[in-house]
Amino acid sequence: MSETGQAQLPPRGGPGLPQVRRLVTAIPGPRSVELAKRRSQAVARGVGETLPVYVAAAGGGVLVDVDGNSLIDFGSGIAVVSVGNAADAVVENVREQAGLFTHTCFMVTPYEGYVTVCEELARLTPGRHEKRSALFNSGAEAVENAVKIARAHTGRSAVVAFAHAYHGRTNLTMALTAKSMPYKHHFGPFAPEIYRMPMAYPYRWPGGPAACGEQAAAQVVETIATEIGAENVAALVIEPIQGEGGFIVPGTGFLTRLAEFCAQTGIVFVADEVQTGFARTGDMFACEHEGIVPDLIVTAKGIAGGLPLAAVTGRAGIMDSPHVGGLGGTYGGNPVACAAALGAIATIERGDLTARARHIERIAMPRLLALRDRYPFIGDVRGRGAMLALELVADPTEGTPPNQPAPAPAPDRMVTVAAAAEAHRRGLVLLTAGTWGNVLRLLPPLVIPDNLLLEGLDILDEVFADIARHRPRPRLQPQPQPQPDSLPPTH
Repeated sequence: MSETGQAQLPPRGGPGLPQVRRLVTAIPGPRSVELAKRRSQAVARGVGETLPVYVAAAGGGVLVDVDGNSLIDFGSGIAVVSVGNAADAVVENVREQAGLFTHTCFMVTPYEGYVTVCEELARLTPGRHEKRSALFNSGAEAVENAVKIARAHTGRSAVVAFAHAYHGRTNLTMALTAKSMPYKHHFGPFAPEIYRMPMAYPYRWPGGPAACGEQAAAQVVETIATEIGAENVAALVIEPIQGEGGFIVPGTGFLTRLAEFCAQTGIVFVADEVQTGFARTGDMFACEHEGIVPDLIVTAKGIAGGLPLAAVTGRAGIMDSPHVGGLGGTYGGNPVACAAALGAIATIERGDLTARARHIERIAMPRLLALRDRYPFIGDVRGRGAMLALELVADPTEGTPPNQPAPAPAPDRMVTVAAAAEAHRRGLVLLTAGTWGNVLRLLPPLVIPDNLLLEGLDILDEVFADIARHRPRPRLQPQPQPQPDSLPPTH
């Protein structure tokens, strides 16, 4: 139950904040509404927002807004503050480093923190081979540099990406990203030599989930071999679990077969672990679940407890391919961000947050599956660790031939938007995702206490019960289907 009372802002955020949901005003409250008016006069319209509450403090599993409302955080700043907002080790490291120096540019006069972060990445990322790293500011910047490195290493130009992928908002990473609105619309032309392949999307694969991994991998391999030529491909870039595309967990064996194919043909296998990395899925990196050792691994988001930092880490022979001066950037590997990363890594390991992510899954997944069984508009529940999602769909249809997999129902974006809005009104920060905008995703901080996790799941149940009460009766006529994943490559 939420607590009520007078709005009273805490003196600071961090894990010491009271871990309770507390609603003292409507959401958003009057001070947030006033700030929203100021925003409209100062911030470019193209910068979106999910929930117009303005945060004053955060920590553990809560966000406290300027009106004194304390909201349950199932977003983690899009998987960034996995260790919690204002985690003690992050704050202490940042305070100490900022008091020494805030910037020199590593390419001008280097410093130890950058080197130490790269050493930690070599230790933590999959594989025991010799590794190198380069540090950047954002996931998109790191993905773009991974492609540069792969092209320098192979002397090839083509890059393979996947349906439903999201890799960033720079020109090259927009080309790698599948979804047009809002990421690509009116921003072209895009970088050439990008080829899109089908994703092993179990819920929507025409041959059914059991055959998904094998069939999709065979289709990708065949298409690369016959329509692009493996000898022309520099890199295959893939998220081990897709993020913005809808938390799609690939069919079993899909990643393994692609990694084998890349090794056989000299294609650089690039794992984009921007959203999945640093304990989010119950392993330090999602590739570890299937024993995948990527040639290059891209990290960001959870690496530094909220400060901007990203990295490309990989096999020394590949990483050292670009000429001296070919990689870098003014702010890449900023000393304060590096200090924050070392604090975040220490917090993950001391608190065994990989185990904590698995614990979150053990609590949440049975509840989510029960919701799916109760409400027919929840078509699929999926994810791993503390990266979980529900795909919301139109009412199921009749008429599926015997002994054939039923086609997945049409996506229902409207009910997804309505569910998220109602969750926000009740004090639960919840994000949407998916190519069709019909996925609710759960990304709680790994340090969220069990009572808040359970309360957030209770709120979801209440929201879906309200939707079910007001939802029209099931439609029995066939519903329009989304375009299947079996797409030809686009160039």
